[in-house]
Amino acid sequence: MPDSTPASSFRVHAALFFAAAIYAATYSLAKDLMPGYIQPQAAVVWRIVGATLVFGVLKIFTARRERIVGKADNWRAIVCGLLGIGLNQLAFFQGLSLSTPINASLIQTISPIVVVLASAALLGDKITLTRLLGIILGACGAAALVLSRPTGGKVAADALAGNLYLLFNATFFALYLVLVAPLMRKYHAFTVLARIFLVGAVVVLPVGLPQALHTDYGRFPVYIWAELGYMVLFLTILAYLLNNWALKYASPNLLGVYIYLQPVLAVLIAVALGKDAFTLDKAWQAALIFLGVWLVGRKPKPAVAPAPSEV
Repeated sequence: MPDSTPASSFRVHAALFFAAAIYAATYSLAKDLMPGYIQPQAAVVWRIVGATLVFGVLKIFTARRERIVGKADNWRAIVCGLLGIGLNQLAFFQGLSLSTPINASLIQTISPIVVVLASAALLGDKITLTRLLGIILGACGAAALVLSRPTGGKVAADALAGNLYLLFNATFFALYLVLVAPLMRKYHAFTVLARIFLVGAVVVLPVGLPQALHTDYGRFPVYIWAELGYMVLFLTILAYLLNNWALKYASPNLLGVYIYLQPVLAVLIAVALGKDAFTLDKAWQAALIFLGVWLVGRKPKPAVAPAPSEV
């Protein structure tokens, strides 16, 4: 059984907090990189290729002989790599380069809603009236955020395109979460990750390699190299390892708290660094999304068995 001591509880909270902080900081740090120093597709190549190499090595040391077997599992791994790694990351970095850090972090929170819809469509899960209301509220908040005008000097059309890319990113990632779960239960995590990141690398290399090769790395200051390294080592590798470990011990309610914490941290970091501004419009849009996600995440109450009739 998992250790439930205070020290263990502290480690779980610490792992989830640092993972949320890593994701939150990404939205602002990536704006330094893209598109001024490196194009979005080139940044994706660095991230995916770096993670593919690391997870491949970890797989050798942890599950050297294990293989994904069977036609169904292999096709599932390919689809997971396509959606969860390739298309997901291309859409995220392209969207973030055009949108704002706060918009990007808030749009990501609709993933749990898409997970419920995907589970209903693919797995036959039931959508209750409460969840349906949550889906509607979350969709309204997301639609308002996607269509909102930028607070800075960006052209509105660019911001709209960026928000749409981020919406596609959240959708791809949610579908990936539903599809990858059976593989994670059946195989070692690094066996699955090594395969799906390899598929993702095959997807992104034809798109991003030309940009990566034509990037002028000679003009990168030290802090840009540090932020690029952050994207590979912290965002892709460390954040996953922290989440993967914490998921073994954390309750669904605790995970829900950290889903809400990530955009809060992203707002604080973006405002503190002067990368974005938090407005009243974003506040009510965020409130709709958060309320929708909360309603969708509520478990339906079990039906009360009728009392036996007296004879």
